Amino acid sequence: MDLDEYQRAALRTAAPRDKKNELLHLVLGLVGESGEIAEKFKKWVRDLDSDESRIDRAGIAKELGDVLWYVAVLADYLDLSLDEVAKTNLAKLAGRQGRGVLRGSGDDR
Repeated sequence: MDLDEYQRAALRTAAPRDKKNELLHLVLGLVGESGEIAEKFKKWVRDLDSDESRIDRAGIAKELGDVLWYVAVLADYLDLSLDEVAKTNLAKLAGRQGRGVLRGSGDDR
């Protein structure tokens, strides 16, 4: 499956674009799901002494899937192809790497 194909499939379960406050819903959903990933890692640190063998990979995979869904639908809302977003990001990172500014603050922010 390519990213645009995923994006089209994700849209089958998305609310209509014209639903009141849909853009805000998508942005807050993305932030919320990202926070759920952080929460899983917080509990891993607190309860499991940061033992990498005890990371809840299945739970994190589910949350990453939710983040991916929100990214795909938000990109579509903004008329952006998920394939193009990914390609542009990789090109930006490759450019930073080539200039030796991949670490730290980078550039082009």
